[in-house]
Amino acid sequence: MRFWSRMRSALRNLFRKEAVEAELDDEVRAYVDLLTDERIAAGMSAQEARRMALAEMGGAEQVKQAVRDHRAGARLELLGQDVRYGLRQMRRNSGFTLTVVLTLALSIGANTAIFSVVNALMLTDLPYPHPERLGTIFTHVTGSSSWDERHHINGEQWELLRDQVPALLPGISGIRPSGVNLQSGTHVEFLHASRISAHYLDVLGIHPIFGRNFTGTEDLPHGPKAAILSYGLWRTMFGANAGIAGRVILIKGEPYTVVGVLPQGAETPQNADLYLPLQASRTGEGGGTNFIDIVRLRDGFTWQQADAEIDHAWAQRTNRYELEDNAGAQVSYHTVPLQRGETVTLRPQVMGLMLAAGFILLIACANLAGLTLVRVLRRTPEIATRLALGASRWQIERQLWIENILLAAAGGAAGIGIGLLAVRGLLRLLPEHLLPVKSVPLDGHVLAFTLLVSVLTSVLFGMLPALVTRRFDLRAAMGSRTATGGEHLRLRQTLIAGEVALTVVLLAASGLLIRTLIHLQTLPPGFDPSGVMTATASLNNLRYHDPVAFQKLLEESTEAMRRIPGVEKAAAGLSLPYERSLIMAGITFSGKETGQTAIADEVYVTPGYFDTLGIPILTGRAFTTADGPNTQHVIVINQAFARSYFHGANPVGQILNKDARIVGVVGDVAMAPGIDAVAPLTDEKTVYIPATQVQASLLAVVHDWFQPSWIVRTGGPVTGLTEQMQHALAGTDPDLPFSGFYSMRDLLAKTLAAQRSEVAMLSVLAALALLLSAVGIFALVANIVAQKTREIGLRMALGSTARQAMIHIGMPGVRASALGLVLGLMLCAGALRAMRSVLYGVGVYDLPILLVVVLALASVTLIAAMAPTLRIAAIDPATTLRDE
Repeated sequence: MRFWSRMRSALRNLFRKEAVEAELDDEVRAYVDLLTDERIAAGMSAQEARRMALAEMGGAEQVKQAVRDHRAGARLELLGQDVRYGLRQMRRNSGFTLTVVLTLALSIGANTAIFSVVNALMLTDLPYPHPERLGTIFTHVTGSSSWDERHHINGEQWELLRDQVPALLPGISGIRPSGVNLQSGTHVEFLHASRISAHYLDVLGIHPIFGRNFTGTEDLPHGPKAAILSYGLWRTMFGANAGIAGRVILIKGEPYTVVGVLPQGAETPQNADLYLPLQASRTGEGGGTNFIDIVRLRDGFTWQQADAEIDHAWAQRTNRYELEDNAGAQVSYHTVPLQRGETVTLRPQVMGLMLAAGFILLIACANLAGLTLVRVLRRTPEIATRLALGASRWQIERQLWIENILLAAAGGAAGIGIGLLAVRGLLRLLPEHLLPVKSVPLDGHVLAFTLLVSVLTSVLFGMLPALVTRRFDLRAAMGSRTATGGEHLRLRQTLIAGEVALTVVLLAASGLLIRTLIHLQTLPPGFDPSGVMTATASLNNLRYHDPVAFQKLLEESTEAMRRIPGVEKAAAGLSLPYERSLIMAGITFSGKETGQTAIADEVYVTPGYFDTLGIPILTGRAFTTADGPNTQHVIVINQAFARSYFHGANPVGQILNKDARIVGVVGDVAMAPGIDAVAPLTDEKTVYIPATQVQASLLAVVHDWFQPSWIVRTGGPVTGLTEQMQHALAGTDPDLPFSGFYSMRDLLAKTLAAQRSEVAMLSVLAALALLLSAVGIFALVANIVAQKTREIGLRMALGSTARQAMIHIGMPGVRASALGLVLGLMLCAGALRAMRSVLYGVGVYDLPILLVVVLALASVTLIAAMAPTLRIAAIDPATTLRDE
């Protein structure tokens, strides 16, 4: 009953305010009249009696306010008053409001955009049933200094995992989708196909809308050829035919039976157009480390049990790739959540960007703390008057906090809008393979994060003004004509120094990444990229398992391309510079100690490959048309291979792999690395073989992983070159489409896409930090000019020049900037070490970069510090003296 009584009273106080106030006036008046009558009865005059009654009561307005503070709904009413007053202050000080909201919007928007990516990658549940029961297997090498890595399992480990680990329902797939051609009638379409094991889709909880998933029979070596279509492919190429299940289609030149169609929106870690049986075994490609696993924990088991079963099943297995550099170490295996496994390579970069965005937020908060501090100090007369009239310090603080919260709310709302725009830019900027999610939604996690950041910023930049009001001296404030002092100036200088220090770190990090990108882009390519156009096509086709048909295709198509007007040279090869190539292990040497083998990239090429790309022949000769399938097997090696395995001796004439003679040595070209990668582009040890001498067994496997390239060199621009190249290929095989056309610049950009993205994103954040720091310094000095106009006028009247006054006033900003530079360089000494793994061709403490950062920041902050002092030139000393 008491609760409902208070509720009725609170609602009456809120919605019938005039009547309640009238009743309060009547009550106070009646009480004063009663006290007055008592004093008159004691012999006082009416005037004296009323004065004494008011004094005894403590003042009518004070009593009314005390009653208002204690009645039901008073706090809500006061809150509403403070909010309305705060909104009026925002409208009245529109310039300050716009500055604060824009600063918050930029900083919160940057954090929202980057957190949206973090959320999509690491916090949002995977789109599968019971995602907490999905995992993948990682490797841990005892004694190794490297982090645990996702394990690429081989055919033997797959069989043991499938048959001897009852705690898990496992599935595997190829490392990445391969290119295939699908023929429907007369139309041939290039598509991405993923090879998956039986139960792979069952592990993910994906069930076709038509048909079924693969069975164990289809996953056996030489088992039935089956295919599962993605929803998009089913609609676009087969017209959403509901009777597609059971239909035979041509994939890779072979008949495959469609057994299922995935539902709309179904995603897999491979995200391919169609899925084919993997048919992994202990032989063939299954003998290498070529498969990626996903596992689902079965009901009734724990992850600890699964780890123990995996270790037991694989106890006798070691992998020389894992132990190669860790002799005597032990390998153990453990499961981790699938979400972590899918994003493990992205986490360091994404978290680094999140840290950089956090720096932006701190810089913004320091900036706004200084601005709000100045605003509070300018409101000294208002605050002093309110305190003198009986307002408590808590009421003043509460009003300031509410104003800050309103500003933060406006900045947060604008930040969400900027964040949405920034996310779109991020998605365009990030390479597709770096973001294993199709969308970055603005969901509850992102909104909650933005709300939290908005509240945090309101607390951070409102803390200093609140502390200032607690130390407010009413007497000094009532008698002061100025709004600030030396202590407050030093506080603002400290904030500016902190901003500049964080900006130094961001600028230095951005500069190091820029130097890295420049280094990688200007590495000697080892060939002449000008005038080169390339095209890729999938030879993952049954008819090109035959070496004769394969050789005929390459010979006739390259010859046709040489006849294109404007084309000077043409050739073909398995891979190109800037690309990752096929890695071959177990290359043997003749005349060397038994058991010595080499690992190198292997590239098949046609005659003219080196000449077309401009790769120099250093020793010996290149391949010719005389190097046929029935002649002596020959090999050309690159300089890196010769340097590693022949140590200055002439390798020409040496025998590799028992019967292949080295006939030449060519220069190194920049290539994407394979095993033991240390940089995005390196001089990989490479062996080249003639396309005419490629074994049928290799053709059947290598084109599952790679699409060969056709290369033409032109003397200048050629109209319709890509169409003419496709026509030349169609002259040999009308059912073979090119899957893409690339200049060498395109290939370089593709290889360095990750570095470009990092540079672009961090540079934007660093530029934003520099802008915020400059604004902070500008505001500091501008406020000093406004506060000390009379002092400046007096100095000039007493003989000081405008130049001297400008230097004197601008020095606080310069000193704050200088202190920030020193602190920033000290922070760089520790912070930049974390970037060591992503820097190539540049040291962590690169002196030229640090000098550029210091000079750039010093120049910008000097301009920001001195620009407001230009107003000093307009000060008239005579006017100042008259005012005094």
